Amino acid sequence: MFSSRRRAASVSQHRVGKESSGKRKMSVSHTPSMSRRMESEVKSTPSSGTNSPALTSAIITVCVGRDQRLFAAHEDVLCHSPYFQAVCKGQFFNSTARRIDLPDEEPEVFSSVLEYLYKGDYYPRLEHDKKRNSWRLEDSSGGETTVYVNGMGMILKDTVLYCTAEKYGLDELKRLALRKQGLQSGIQCSTILASARYAYANTPDTDSKLRAHYLALIIRSRHTFKRSGTMQNEMEHGGKLFFDLFVAMCNHMDDLQGTKGRH
Repeated sequence: MFSSRRRAASVSQHRVGKESSGKRKMSVSHTPSMSRRMESEVKSTPSSGTNSPALTSAIITVCVGRDQRLFAAHEDVLCHSPYFQAVCKGQFFNSTARRIDLPDEEPEVFSSVLEYLYKGDYYPRLEHDKKRNSWRLEDSSGGETTVYVNGMGMILKDTVLYCTAEKYGLDELKRLALRKQGLQSGIQCSTILASARYAYANTPDTDSKLRAHYLALIIRSRHTFKRSGTMQNEMEHGGKLFFDLFVAMCNHMDDLQGTKGRH
């Protein structure tokens, strides 16, 4: 039930890198402790389907984006999302025209949401490496990790999916997108900062996962970010992101001082 024009987005193993400008690129790997934390969060692979839906309900046409790309989905599958459940109840109660318009959504992102609703995962899927007892993405051959968001530029796809899942009330998809983002490397500073701003603009202040992910990533990679011209420009523009970053950095320094005091 997916658009025939869906573009497969592959994910490369993802370090923090400086924006390309002819200068030498710098990158920072995830620390082993972070990998262990991430592995402990992933208790099992995604299910083969959200709720193993019986594909017998009515077909809904979903018109997505400025180009009005059309998707088809079963009503029962869409209604696993509280958002779409409310739309279907309100819009279709006395109507035979079963169509939903999402003009502000990105087709590539909605395609992944729909894939998740049917299969319990989206491309590239999570795989468990039994030999190493760790998680990886099914395809690490390289490819796009970002999607173009109108008015925002190139944003990390998993970040956009996390925020979209927040809007649609899909908590499991939020967790999945966060896990996958933790498996990436090789992303430029400018993309990380743009994605962090997007995350702050599209999550509530109570969000304790995606925002914290970006704060921790910037702190761990501070030696790269402090040499980034993009970081300087972003800090001059300010915003809640950078106040939170200041608080997180202070907490990090306090933790280091506490560790030294115990030795």
